[in-house]
Amino acid sequence: MAVLQLPEAVVGGLLLFVVPGYALTRAVFPEWRLSGPGALRRAVEEATLSFVLSVVLTVLVGSFLLLSPTGFQAAWTDPQLEIALAGVAAVALAAAAVRGAFARAPPRPSPPSLRSEEGAWELTRELDRIGREERRLDRELSAGAPNGPRSTEIRERLSELRARDAELRRRREEEYAD
Repeated sequence: MAVLQLPEAVVGGLLLFVVPGYALTRAVFPEWRLSGPGALRRAVEEATLSFVLSVVLTVLVGSFLLLSPTGFQAAWTDPQLEIALAGVAAVALAAAAVRGAFARAPPRPSPPSLRSEEGAWELTRELDRIGREERRLDRELSAGAPNGPRSTEIRERLSELRARDAELRRRREEEYAD
């Protein structure tokens, strides 16, 4: 009996802390690959997410087993939790396989959004950058002589920035109106 305790502990630990989370991670993110320039970062992300999701799934499945009419005992003689986690992992691995997580080539990315390529955060950052540049040029214009040698250049740059700002705001309004 003592010989089987170590393998049982290893399999039980994997079922509690690795396998269900890994299976769910692969099902949710089938396009993730551990190759290329970002392989190490992606491996760390996948390992961390696998561990965290496994712990969460263990708690959730254990809670559901506690609510079952037969109750739940956390003992090796009653492996309900391990069987339930193995079932969750099997379903998640099947979903991952269907979604192409284990295919040689990653699945196609989702179709592009109808919105412009410039997202909301990028647009906000660009508008902030334009606002800062406008304020800087206004200060430079008011600090220098209004009719100084650079005033024409500064006024032209200000009008370009204001036109760009107005165009970005118009495009944003059109996108939100759709």
